[in-house]
Amino acid sequence: MTILVDPPLVPSRGRMWSHLASDTSYDELHAFAADLGVPARAFERDHYDIPEELYDAAVALGATPVSSRELVARLVEAGLRRRKPRPA
Repeated sequence: MTILVDPPLVPSRGRMWSHLASDTSYDELHAFAADLGVPARAFERDHYDIPEELYDAAVALGATPVSSRELVARLVEAGLRRRKPRPA
């Protein structure tokens, strides 16, 4: 199991956010997120958005801290990256 989490660097709605992803499978990612207490609505295409308050808990539960760049690279390498659709 390889769950990845990047640093909370994305500001939105008055908070800082991290991304939680798996470079193995979405099933693994969904199970980890549920164990962490992250609601299913936080899933966005290929990752979960998690608030900075959950970053340390994610690492304590077994997520591997990586840079944002590495997280995306590993999703691409695993064939799990789902890009936003381009506007027509």
